[in-house]
Amino acid sequence: MKLLVIGLGQCGGRIADRFARLNHRGHAQRGINVLADAIAVNTDVTDLSGLRTIKPDYKHRILVGGQRTNGHGVGKVSELGAEIAKENTDKIIDAIRVTERFYETDAFLLIAGAAGGTGSGSIAVVTQHLKERYIGKPVYNVIVLPFRQEETTETRAVFNTAMCLKSTYLVADAVFLIDNQRYVKKDSAADRNLSTVNARVVEPFYNLLCAGEETNQKYVGARTLDAGDIIQTLAGWTVIGEGRSQIPRRMPLCMPKRDFRYKMNETSKAAHAMDQALGELSLTCDPKDAGRALYLVTAPPKEMSMEVIKELGDNLKLMAPDALIRSGDYPRQKGSLDVAVVLSELRTVRKITNYFTKAIDLISVMKSKRGLGYETRQLEETFNDIPMLL
Repeated sequence: MKLLVIGLGQCGGRIADRFARLNHRGHAQRGINVLADAIAVNTDVTDLSGLRTIKPDYKHRILVGGQRTNGHGVGKVSELGAEIAKENTDKIIDAIRVTERFYETDAFLLIAGAAGGTGSGSIAVVTQHLKERYIGKPVYNVIVLPFRQEETTETRAVFNTAMCLKSTYLVADAVFLIDNQRYVKKDSAADRNLSTVNARVVEPFYNLLCAGEETNQKYVGARTLDAGDIIQTLAGWTVIGEGRSQIPRRMPLCMPKRDFRYKMNETSKAAHAMDQALGELSLTCDPKDAGRALYLVTAPPKEMSMEVIKELGDNLKLMAPDALIRSGDYPRQKGSLDVAVVLSELRTVRKITNYFTKAIDLISVMKSKRGLGYETRQLEETFNDIPMLL
């Protein structure tokens, strides 16, 4: 699957930069390009200057709202970020037009942090504009949720997150939810921590994107998971995860391949990778709530028997009994067996509901301070009180 990636705001730009690095890795290691292009959009000059891999020209690093912010960002005011995005969508479209491989693009992937101003305010606006402009081409969002300390200390972060989630859910074809807190290492330096988090956000996409772009016959799977399968799987709230089992270079001499213990060892490695993928999903959720799912096994050809793939499918079906499941194999990896899992069309996500509840409580407090009556209502009824950024 080939994506055109657009990072919005500081968080979105840095993750888009990681996707650009991932594309370079795929080209160097496998001769595969998984991106048509990568673009960063921001209201802050310094944030754009800090990117490493995205091309530095003004068509790839797009500064918007320069006259309104003097190149210093919107100060976490997502409403201002939405206004600036509405005024500057033509700049983004012009950059897309000159992309050399745009005709190869299967889908757009827009990335933003939910708690900030530029990214959270602009992602829904740009998503809607792209859907209206490029009819039939899916537009997916990656929404990075705030760290726990941001939720507890910054009221504005919670409010921005609720507005961003509501707005993107109404316009995007699917929304990948990323919980920053799941990837944090408390003892690491801040810059290294953020770099590690961004790398772990992007990594599960690697094999998933490469599998359908493979051109070497030796590495084409028996059951290829390509762009069509991914597009048919992605809808609504979505999470992604990846697990890995190391494969020893040499099997013990006492365990020939026809030995029953060898077969058990083979399937247990795959089951371990699947369990790890489900345990490392980008957001905590109940797989039973998924309406659609897919998994991709990437391993040396000798490690991927039909029994292994069937075992993984049975395991995932037990975890997500109501999901329509698609699967594939990719005989590429050396020294490990990797399993990428996507759960999509999630019916309920507790963390998202919590953001909406907190935002509604904040609105209630603000209205009471202004002397406005605010009667107690159900969450579904008060959902409309959360502003939209479109």
